[in-house]
Amino acid sequence: MKKQLFINGEWKTTEEYSSLYSPFSGELLADVGYGSREDINNAIEAAYEARKVMAEMPSHERASILENVANLLKEQREQAAILIAKEAGKPLKTARAEVDRTVTTYKFAAEEAKRIYGETVPMDAAPGGEGRIAYTVNEPIGVVGAITPFNFPMNLVAHKIGPAIAAGNTVVLKPAGQTPLSSLLLAELFEKAGLPAGALNVVTGSGAVLGDLLVEDDRVKKISFTGSPEVGKRIRKKAGLKKVTLELGSNSAVIIDKDVDLEKVVSRCVSGAFSFQGQVCISLQRIYVHEQQYESFVSELVKATLKLKLGDPLDEATDVSALIHPKDVERALNWIDEAKQQGATVELGGKAEGNILHPTILTEVDSRLKVSCEEAFAPIVIVNKISSISEGINCVNDSSYGLQAGIYTNDIHTALDATQKLHVGGVMVNDIPTFRVDHMPYGGVKESGVGREGVKYAMKEMMEQKLVVFNRN
Repeated sequence: MKKQLFINGEWKTTEEYSSLYSPFSGELLADVGYGSREDINNAIEAAYEARKVMAEMPSHERASILENVANLLKEQREQAAILIAKEAGKPLKTARAEVDRTVTTYKFAAEEAKRIYGETVPMDAAPGGEGRIAYTVNEPIGVVGAITPFNFPMNLVAHKIGPAIAAGNTVVLKPAGQTPLSSLLLAELFEKAGLPAGALNVVTGSGAVLGDLLVEDDRVKKISFTGSPEVGKRIRKKAGLKKVTLELGSNSAVIIDKDVDLEKVVSRCVSGAFSFQGQVCISLQRIYVHEQQYESFVSELVKATLKLKLGDPLDEATDVSALIHPKDVERALNWIDEAKQQGATVELGGKAEGNILHPTILTEVDSRLKVSCEEAFAPIVIVNKISSISEGINCVNDSSYGLQAGIYTNDIHTALDATQKLHVGGVMVNDIPTFRVDHMPYGGVKESGVGREGVKYAMKEMMEQKLVVFNRN
């Protein structure tokens, strides 16, 4: 099966194709078009030419198209989930949840398309402003370049395409090399939903080649990227005066106070640490437990983790499947070995079968080790003992990342104190940092990125504000 590029409303063949294999089974899924410099240039040109059509389209029509996409995807829920499970190795029940969230994200985008407000400005508040009426309007920025990762191949794409279309922009999408099929399916849905030709273009191929051209082209006015900090930094340097939103790495942490009931906490921590093999930007990687609860927590966490089923992502019962690439398994095992050599204890896991890394729990881990201070992006969680909440907050903040963090406590003052002192983009009180719904502002500080996603908040960065002043003197 050959999959083509989607440019200017048409499916385009390419000179080269790249074979796409399942991370779990090694099965050949498709031969995917390998876009060239000419292809990405044609996609940018198509988006640039279509920008006026989208800018002039009434907001209710943009909303209707996005609503159509949501409904079409809902009809193809099972097909879409199986596609994600095959190309990403995501367990089927988790893939279904992603499809459901994607439907919700496009529905939010449809709603927000009709809520693009300006404001009146009281000009007479300043001397010399008398007799003038002023207001602001928000206008689409033009062409948005979207570069997306493998781990949420539908929903993270929706978080870029949805806001862009809602705001009246056009898009050139470069999806992750391992998960292009989800993006190409979405292109089909947008075509059926009535999106004008050129408003959405999908080009698959080399991230280094296509991504750089997308970032450097002057016709592209905004870049929205989700991926590694290294690539994000390079994009920001090359983007010039373009608007840039960067959703980058994390080693998210949770603090557990001495007075909380562990029953609910443990199940949430298992979910946060091991859902989709830990390949989640806000995956729970570090747990800091008060010394009075520490031993009980570790014991219960191990028991609960042992109940997870490993295997084929297409098996309804599977909780944990293959990592996206054998190199990631090798890297994760090296990090675990390094931790063991430096005195950490492997409470569970630490081994792999094929591309499946067993869920791994480490204790007594030095904060300078890679499994603690870098992003694992694997089913690895560390659990360390703390003597106070203040110590836990310091441990959480002792990181180059700052996406989201959580704290479990029954003391309102402790909770409020933590929300003020944790240096992250979002604090979840009495929940894990892995919590996200699709309309909340989502993003981080430090090396976790720049800007915010969440449809309404993403749209702000995809529009230009214009001031209009009438002189009635």
